[in-house]
Amino acid sequence: MSRIVVLDYGSGNLRSAERALRRVGADVTVTADADAAMEADGLVVPGVGAFAACMSGLASVDGPRIIERRLAGGRPVLGICVGMQVLFDLGVEWGERTVGCGQWPGTVERLKADVLPHMGWNTVAAPSGTTLFHGLDPDTRFYFVHTFGVRRWELDPAEHLRPPLVTWANHGEDFVAAVENGALAATQFHPEKSGDAGATVLQNWLRDIVG
Repeated sequence: MSRIVVLDYGSGNLRSAERALRRVGADVTVTADADAAMEADGLVVPGVGAFAACMSGLASVDGPRIIERRLAGGRPVLGICVGMQVLFDLGVEWGERTVGCGQWPGTVERLKADVLPHMGWNTVAAPSGTTLFHGLDPDTRFYFVHTFGVRRWELDPAEHLRPPLVTWANHGEDFVAAVENGALAATQFHPEKSGDAGATVLQNWLRDIVG
């Protein structure tokens, strides 16, 4: 059974994520303890609310360094919602610019859509070779709640031997719905709120950890 830590830094649907992971067979601990976060088979970084507040909370538990150290050792990390957004270089919300964890180049900014927040069920366009969405039909829907997102992918695939796999969705315009990049994966949608489809995504992530 995979040992998973859901990082408690004062943000995110911690208990919902815990229950969803238990549902698919993980041994889950919700904690801010750095040693536990480092030693777990997988680390989940949730997040809701403002980018700046999430980065402040992460910094308070040494989250950016924990993420960096885990990835340096090839140890899996999964970001969810704002927990995905903070993995990028920069967040721009309501005129405030906040530096993110810098694992991927890109800016989190307000979506250009007639109706915001983007709240509800939406399909995604997953790339060939995806692990997270393996076995799911293209018309499968996932649950989103957000106003901001990554509208442009700024990493040149030609510069990387194994470029990240980027999944897109559309609400007014295209935005990044998920990224798979070696040990680092993330979803803009909430798998813990996405029923059986979300459970499949989490199960696929766990299977990838086990290998």
